[in-house]
Amino acid sequence: MRVLAIDTALEACSAAVLDTEHASVVAHESLPMLRGHAEALIPLIARMLERARLTFSEIDRIAVTTGPGSFTGLRVGISAARGIALAAGKPAVGLSTLAAFAAPLIAADDTLPVVVAIDARHDHVYLQVFGPGGRTLVTPRLVPLREALRAAATGAPRLAGTAANMLAAAWPEGVRPPAAVEQRQAPDIDWVARLGAAAVETGSPPKPLYLRAPDAQPQDAAQLARR
Repeated sequence: MRVLAIDTALEACSAAVLDTEHASVVAHESLPMLRGHAEALIPLIARMLERARLTFSEIDRIAVTTGPGSFTGLRVGISAARGIALAAGKPAVGLSTLAAFAAPLIAADDTLPVVVAIDARHDHVYLQVFGPGGRTLVTPRLVPLREALRAAATGAPRLAGTAANMLAAAWPEGVRPPAAVEQRQAPDIDWVARLGAAAVETGSPPKPLYLRAPDAQPQDAAQLARR
């Protein structure tokens, strides 16, 4: 299986091509950025296909991160994945950004818990906790930092994500410290590709995983009165 992986959910614009027959990522690139994903993504995908010496028709599946992440970034990546899938007649699968952060740690040692936290600003984080074998102990949610610490501070977990350092800095005194802290501003695109290869196709196009409403809301004065 040849998988084209896309990630624009956070602070990078990334793409990769995985060939499962040879068990290798044949092309990958990640560009750190806060903005500009829309302009960077399509040329990036074109470079990855050129390096892999493939066309869209030779890709078997498209994988894309669906969040949590920035609203604009998520729309860019998901729209591209859905458009490519439709044009090429290939399936597209969506993957949680939280699971993508956790994947390499679980693969390295699935006996220790993994806590993934993404900075949601205003002392809140997007959180998911994985137990032995990668089993979900705390489902994806938006929580205050204090609540995240209560959920995380058990069993010397490994911390990952954009808020890993934030959790480690606020770690409660007298509690066994984290076994590792993996601060990253975006998931490893190679692992997005691997998760995409293993994902079960649902037949439905990927949709954003929004754990809170957009910051921008319509103003009441701008709404037209119903008749």
